[in-house]
Amino acid sequence: MARADKQAAVAEIVDSFNDAAGAVLTEYRGLTVKELQDLRRSLGEHADYAVVKNTLAKLAAQEAGISGFDELLVGPTAIAFLNGDVVEAAKGLRDFAKAHPALIIKGGYLDGKAIDAKEVAKLADLESREVLLGKLAGAMLASLSQAVYLLNAPIAQAARLAGALQAKAEQDPSILAGGAGAAAPAEPAAEEAAPAAEETTEESTADSTEEPAAEVATEDASTEDAAVEEPTAEATEAAEATDEA
Repeated sequence: MARADKQAAVAEIVDSFNDAAGAVLTEYRGLTVKELQDLRRSLGEHADYAVVKNTLAKLAAQEAGISGFDELLVGPTAIAFLNGDVVEAAKGLRDFAKAHPALIIKGGYLDGKAIDAKEVAKLADLESREVLLGKLAGAMLASLSQAVYLLNAPIAQAARLAGALQAKAEQDPSILAGGAGAAAPAEPAAEEAAPAAEETTEESTADSTEEPAAEVATEDASTEDAAVEEPTAEATEAAEATDEA
């Protein structure tokens, strides 16, 4: 390869490193051309899968400021540059490797740090970006619903109180004028009760006055009866004396 071609190839790999969120290094020895095409299709928009020369990949990694790649760049190498959902891309590589044991995942880098094959497998076990976003959105909506409920609760209580006051005012308009409501008519009732109490007192007094009069009349009647009986006895004795004579 001419020097200019090498420089162009290195620059292209550098751009791929810089544009990608991460990369996974694989060994594709034993895979057919068709299987490589199937792998690219399975990754879809989440990754660009490219076969590279190890020497050029080392130079490109150095220029891109990525370290820890030298020991991985051995044997036939292909790099999956992760451009979309890194979790989905890792899942695609893992699933394809299970179906095609010839594909070996050697490691990679993510967020500027080198990762090994085990860390790539852990990345593949994570939930996808869409699922995580859905859970986050659900949590945010739940928190928002709670906040709206807390904000609306006092308003709803005030509305219910206003409705109750309005209904009461319709039944007793004096409330709107600052009156005490339906309890005001109790005063006339109290006034009516006072004369009734006075009448009852007068009747009781009259009764108590009439009772001694009745007793006096009874005593007088008894005295009169006694006065009548005594002359009758004397008359009887006089009559008896006359008969004896």
